[in-house]
Amino acid sequence: MGVGVKVRVWGNYALFSRPEMKVERCSYDVMTPSAARGIVEAIYWHPGLRWVIDKIYVVNPISFTSVRRNEVKSKISARNVLQVYNGADKPLYISSKAEIVQRASLILRDVEYVIEAHFEMTERANESDNPGKFKDIIMRRLRKGECFHTPYFGCREFPANFCLCEDEEIKTVYADVEEKDLGFMLFDMDYSDTNNIQPMFFRAVMRRGVLNLRDCEVIR
Repeated sequence: MGVGVKVRVWGNYALFSRPEMKVERCSYDVMTPSAARGIVEAIYWHPGLRWVIDKIYVVNPISFTSVRRNEVKSKISARNVLQVYNGADKPLYISSKAEIVQRASLILRDVEYVIEAHFEMTERANESDNPGKFKDIIMRRLRKGECFHTPYFGCREFPANFCLCEDEEIKTVYADVEEKDLGFMLFDMDYSDTNNIQPMFFRAVMRRGVLNLRDCEVIR
């Protein structure tokens, strides 16, 4: 086990999109491990360390709301860009009247979590890098509210507030719920083969408000 830290995150809205919903987006019930990793990496990332998410505490009750958003249904073709670069006479714009559509999304509201994570040293660490040095940097950044970019809950339009969590016992609204099966959930993406990036899933079971990710079975 590497060096651990607990981060409290909260915000007005969140959208952790289910991949099986192709057109209109629908959020998972709770934050995914990959979204949690993205938040801690936004606070501090270094090639010499790798973040591992251990637990996600669901502090606030799971509550959904429905919104409608304007989205672009297509994108400019890279092939057209190359052809224009080589002298072709083609338009390089998206007509908002023709391409923008309104779609519904089922999102979470009033979310708050505590992310318990640890980092492990990687082979890309320098000779001067060590766990104590990284831990000091991380704690300092959390206490000052510093980040490389604004962390967000699934989509950039839903920013996440964060602070260091120093509570010994973390209270969750589901402390009295023995077990809640959330079904299969996206765990993370497998980047071991950059030419064939694969999603990884796991059976998410929340016990007393905690999603324990240690030694969970990952399905590729």
